[in-house]
Amino acid sequence: MIRIAAVGDIHLGEDGGGRLRPAFDTLPDCADVFLLAGDLTRHGTVAEAEVVAAEVAGLPVPVVGVLGNHDYHSDQEEEITAVLGDAGVTVLEGDSTVLDVDGTKVGVAGTKGFCGGYAGRSAGEFGEPLMKEFVRYTRRCATGLRRSLEKLAADGSDVRIALTHFSPVPDTLAGEPTEIYPFLGSYLLAEAVDEGGADLAVHGHAHLGVEHGMTDGGVRVRNVAQPVIGRAFAVYDLHVPERTRSGGGPMDPEKPGSRRT
Repeated sequence: MIRIAAVGDIHLGEDGGGRLRPAFDTLPDCADVFLLAGDLTRHGTVAEAEVVAAEVAGLPVPVVGVLGNHDYHSDQEEEITAVLGDAGVTVLEGDSTVLDVDGTKVGVAGTKGFCGGYAGRSAGEFGEPLMKEFVRYTRRCATGLRRSLEKLAADGSDVRIALTHFSPVPDTLAGEPTEIYPFLGSYLLAEAVDEGGADLAVHGHAHLGVEHGMTDGGVRVRNVAQPVIGRAFAVYDLHVPERTRSGGGPMDPEKPGSRRT
């Protein structure tokens, strides 16, 4: 069993130093991996990223994250990625990383993702160049996620987690105004999660949504936006699928626990 801690949408400003560190210092007692699901800053500045970096620097569990739309606001996403990297955070965008947790290979594939909506009510790649580019950007994010998950499978990762900021499913958006669903995520991300063979999908962004959802392919989805989970982070117990223990065919993972801390 792998213990996955996760949170998104912490939105730290320059005045946020020390707000979360006491809780983060308890991570070694309850988690093996810590995931950050984007919107780590308020306005996407380097100064705010330095506050985030101080909150997570030196933690004795591996920290993996993606950026969110707030982190892109000031066009300093590359600098923010570098600041977080210097603090030991692996920031993903269309790529993946493999963590060794007591001999279990935990693969995390990540992308910010983007908008577009969900099956039957989604934006189409048609018409004006701006509209086509809008959808193509989402498609590129989803393609990067799928390929990263497939690479993790090919490389023999025992557990595969899809980490995004935008939501892959509408389930976890319940409570948000339906009018803004198309701006909270895209079904293309869910297709990538299913086709890539993830065991768990984690996202943020939907502050008024709910925690639990599922893709059409049966992959559990968790919305870890801090306003949703109501804590410094949530922890999910993810069982290693039998396919990796016995060499058998894929099996659905046991449902991750809703235990929180």
